[in-house]
Amino acid sequence: MAPAPTSIAAANGANASPVKASSRIQHDPQVVQYPTFPAEPLTTPEQFYARAEQVADLLHQDEAIRDRGNVVPYRQVQLLKDAGLVTLLGPQESGGGGQTWKEGYQVIRLLARGDGSIAQIYGYHLLWFWAFALVGTDEQRKKWEQLLTARKAFLGGAVNPRDADLFVSEHPSDPTKLVFDGRKTFSTGSKISDYTILEGATKEGGHIFAAVPSKQPGIVYGDDWVDTLGMRGTQSGSIEIKKVEVPWEDALGFVNKEFQPLGPYKTLNLPTIQLVFTAFYLGITEGALARGLEYTRKNTRAWPYVPEANRVSRGTDEFYIQSDYGTLQSKVWASAALIEQVIDLGASILHSDRRSVTAEQRGEFAVRVAASKVGIVDTGLEVTSKVYELQGARSIAAKYGFDLAWRDLRTHSLHDPIAHKRAEVGRYALHGQPEGHSTPTWYT
Repeated sequence: MAPAPTSIAAANGANASPVKASSRIQHDPQVVQYPTFPAEPLTTPEQFYARAEQVADLLHQDEAIRDRGNVVPYRQVQLLKDAGLVTLLGPQESGGGGQTWKEGYQVIRLLARGDGSIAQIYGYHLLWFWAFALVGTDEQRKKWEQLLTARKAFLGGAVNPRDADLFVSEHPSDPTKLVFDGRKTFSTGSKISDYTILEGATKEGGHIFAAVPSKQPGIVYGDDWVDTLGMRGTQSGSIEIKKVEVPWEDALGFVNKEFQPLGPYKTLNLPTIQLVFTAFYLGITEGALARGLEYTRKNTRAWPYVPEANRVSRGTDEFYIQSDYGTLQSKVWASAALIEQVIDLGASILHSDRRSVTAEQRGEFAVRVAASKVGIVDTGLEVTSKVYELQGARSIAAKYGFDLAWRDLRTHSLHDPIAHKRAEVGRYALHGQPEGHSTPTWYT
């Protein structure tokens, strides 16, 4: 991988003059030219997987360059659209893939092997596309899924639950409308999206979700997602919502201004997005391990300063390198096997009748997601750090960008404390599924 262009390196150098955060965001250097894809929509899992692998390879070629430059990934989102990946969950009659979450999670995983940031915003896009199924009425779901699929729209969200600063109320002079007003600290993907899912708190303590166009005067982006440790390409900075109007008919789940509850199904967005995290953690880890193995095969030299009887001619013949790679590969395979089981469970629930899902099903899904997340966070952080020891000192050169996998994984795995996921699994192991276990929080 080539080193970053001088202009990007200088913009982030130690001697750079103080500048506004937004001025440190660079234009896409376009060192990778993307191909033209066939117009026919993808319709089988195999087609989606092959296309995702192709896109991941393209993304990884300049991943480190874009990361160092804080490049806003407009072109990379367009690549996802042109490649036919954004409509994976959309109805086939509207030009979508008609696939399930099983395929969706696998595509997230494959993309993450090439670029963790793009995999994250793609996973969030799928989650927000499914918001109409999770919360909306049957009519709203049909309307929005058809519209978004036909337009090949990309979705972001402003739904950070730890911010209570975005409020929604009825329009003071037009009872057919709602008004969203306030801010969110994080708005992953919204800046580069076509539609943003808003979540506003009502004065009565409830919440209203709605989709709005992302490009409008009432939405202002803070451009403050710079100088972060990792996941820079997600554009997860703050967002100001200034009196954005939404028709009452687009308030998800509401009929005649009354919410129509779906039971436990409406809370599946929580384990569903946690499993999105788990999928791209796995992909980041697999990509780092694969690149570590490749580098070691090609470049790592045997250590000569040992007794002659213990010397080997190649780095790949070093006992400690074989042993440690064997340990890492075993842990990755184990995590992948568990995650694939949980994905099968989640897909079966998400694609069942919405009104038939039970609290027990939802609780079982959530705790299995927590267990899979614990495993891949531990394994991923170990892999993305340990590979340096197995690659050797020369692999720290910036031109390789090997640090990016660790920085991305370390950054996003702080999204919510992993200790609480361990405790969630521990309570289940100790007590089974007691009464109240399946009562959701904003993070379980």
